[in-house]
Amino acid sequence: METTINSSDNIITRSYEEYHQVILNYITYRITHRYEAEDLTQDVFVRLLDYKQMLRPDTVKYFLFTIARNIVTDYIRRYYKKQEIDSYLYDFTATSTNETEENIIVSNLMEMEQMRLEAMPEQRRLVYALNRFEDKSSPEIATELNLSCRTVENHLFLGRRDMRNFFRSCI
Repeated sequence: METTINSSDNIITRSYEEYHQVILNYITYRITHRYEAEDLTQDVFVRLLDYKQMLRPDTVKYFLFTIARNIVTDYIRRYYKKQEIDSYLYDFTATSTNETEENIIVSNLMEMEQMRLEAMPEQRRLVYALNRFEDKSSPEIATELNLSCRTVENHLFLGRRDMRNFFRSCI
């Protein structure tokens, strides 16, 4: 029995010396991360130790490549599963928000909009308010105020431009 253990240890030692670089190249070619490939190569030889009772000098090379192939396959499966989970978490996890702060900012912007609205000429203010706060279209506003559709569109254009410029100067 002592000779079998020594024989197995010799096979493992010789196979490590002979095939370490070959296995490392094999794994590196498949996963392209050198540092990961080095770890996986060590795992191949550690796993080989689990089978040392079954090792024979004529089959150890094929056994090493089988172990390496299985380890690479497991690694790639884990890698893509992690990518899938990361992608899912990125897509479906709610981003953290500070609703209180957002509500304050929205409230301040609304106040500033109302302030600027008060400074507009009366007809432009009325057209802008009907469109912005009551969601009325240009034809609806034109009918309600007895104006041409083109006049309403012109007031909307000028009102929006004025509001955009105002907010740009505030921010």
